[in-house]
Amino acid sequence: MNNRRDFLKNASLLTAAGLLAGKAGSIHAANAASAPIVSAKKRLGLQIYSLQRELYDNIPERMKELNKMGYIHLELAGYGKGKISNVDMMEFRKMTEDAGLKIVSSHVNPTIEGVPFLMEYKKEILPQVSEYWKATAADHAKLGCKYLVQPMMPTCRTYDEALMVCDFFNEAGKICKEAGLIYGYHNHHMEFQRLIKPGDENKNQNPWMPLGDQIEDIFIANTDPSLVCFELDVYWTVRGGNDPLEYLLKHPDRIKALHIKDTAILGQSGLLNFENIFNQMYKNGIRDYFVELENMPDGRSQFEGVKDCAAYLMKAPFVK
Repeated sequence: MNNRRDFLKNASLLTAAGLLAGKAGSIHAANAASAPIVSAKKRLGLQIYSLQRELYDNIPERMKELNKMGYIHLELAGYGKGKISNVDMMEFRKMTEDAGLKIVSSHVNPTIEGVPFLMEYKKEILPQVSEYWKATAADHAKLGCKYLVQPMMPTCRTYDEALMVCDFFNEAGKICKEAGLIYGYHNHHMEFQRLIKPGDENKNQNPWMPLGDQIEDIFIANTDPSLVCFELDVYWTVRGGNDPLEYLLKHPDRIKALHIKDTAILGQSGLLNFENIFNQMYKNGIRDYFVELENMPDGRSQFEGVKDCAAYLMKAPFVK
């Protein structure tokens, strides 16, 4: 992955406002560090992928630690056939609730027989994928989940492939809705690659203007708003050369949840203006967000990292 300097130099699509936002975010991070800790309970959520295997050495005690940090909502990862990382999902739910936490969302990627990690979509496998979603939605309805979120982009080499993927998303959304869940899609940076619609190959001859549509925009434009929502990962949106604030402004009715993420600990990179993001998130009526932390760069534990992230959010006056 490029470092921040290389990224800002190469991300020609990032708006000047977005770059200024990053600088403002860095200033705010310094101010927030000296602010008093807010005592009132905030709606902090955590994607448990952030903890990796550290969560599973003692789940009940680890969950209590998260509650003490300030987290109250969880987004799951690691679901498979009624289990969460080989733990019975109902046992997992009980340990979560006993610690004062609530499961709100879950990340799952569909699988079919013989393909444990499905990335290549074809129309003929839609019935098999539909069966996966039916079983998975039924399991997550038992968990009391609100969202069932697909976190990885299937192969989209052409515009027509992206449209086919939208058909799969709509089908998943229909199944989830029937089970009382909201189906969502979570982006990384790949969704901001551009695909050219057939017939538009020579439409734009201006070398300074990008040709084609970003895959994320194709997904938003070609999925049913009543069936499919989007969980915007603000960090990966920036890494894809886009401004998350712009997406929140353009799609207030499609984005229903956020991943709050930074290079590592929230607020330390100066890459994102979290104050602007949170302010617009609340204006849009979004209340669900989940901290996600990749590998810690300094050798400390993941739990130490998510604790620092929680401290940043608890101190931040813009976080409710």
